[in-house]
Amino acid sequence: MTASLLDRVPVIPVVVIENLDHAVPIARALVAGGVPVIELTLRTPVALDAIERIAAEVPEILVGAGTIITPGQAKQAADAGAQFLVSPGCTPSLTKAMRDTELPHLPGAATVSEVLTLLEAGYTELKFFPAEASGGANFLKSIHSPIPAARFCPTGGISTANASAYLALPNVGCVGGSWLTPAAAVAEQDWDAIVALAAATAELV
Repeated sequence: MTASLLDRVPVIPVVVIENLDHAVPIARALVAGGVPVIELTLRTPVALDAIERIAAEVPEILVGAGTIITPGQAKQAADAGAQFLVSPGCTPSLTKAMRDTELPHLPGAATVSEVLTLLEAGYTELKFFPAEASGGANFLKSIHSPIPAARFCPTGGISTANASAYLALPNVGCVGGSWLTPAAAVAEQDWDAIVALAAATAELV
C-alpha cells in the first residue's frame, strides 16, 4: 500500500452496510466531516453494490473494500469500483489476487513472522489485525526497533479511548475504526451524528 493512504486520514472508517440506501448518505456524511476515505467490509450481500454506488455517486471519497478473504473477492471488489483493498490476513494466493488488480492494498498481519513474510514479499505497509487481541499498541511499539521498515493500520478493538495511543507510535500511519458509523445512528439515518463523529477524529492527532 502506498504511504499516501496511511497518511491521508488518522482514522479509516470501517463500515458494514446492511441497507444499500444508506451507502451514499454515509459516504457523504464522512466527507462532510472531513474524512474522505471509507472501507466497506464485504460482510453483507449488498457490500459490492454499495461500493459501486459510492464510487459512482460520491467521487470525492476514496472507497475501499475490506475483509478481502478470498482471491475472487479481490477481483469482484475491483470490478465494483473499489480504489483500495484491505485483507485481515494474507496467503500467497490472496496476495497474488490483490496484486493482480493493480490496486493499492493492505495485507493483514498479526505476528512477527507474518510481518517478516510480507516484508520479504515487498510490502512495507500492512494492516495489523486483530489489533487489541494481538497485543495492541504495546506489540507495535515492541517491534518497531527490530522491524523499522513496517508501518501499520491497526484495526480491531480500536476506539476513541485507545486510538491516540496507536497514532502516537512511529510505525502507525492511521487506524481503522467502526465507531464513526454507529449502528444506531445509521438505523435512525442520523447523518449529522456521523458528520460530527468524523469531524472529531481531527482531535485524535
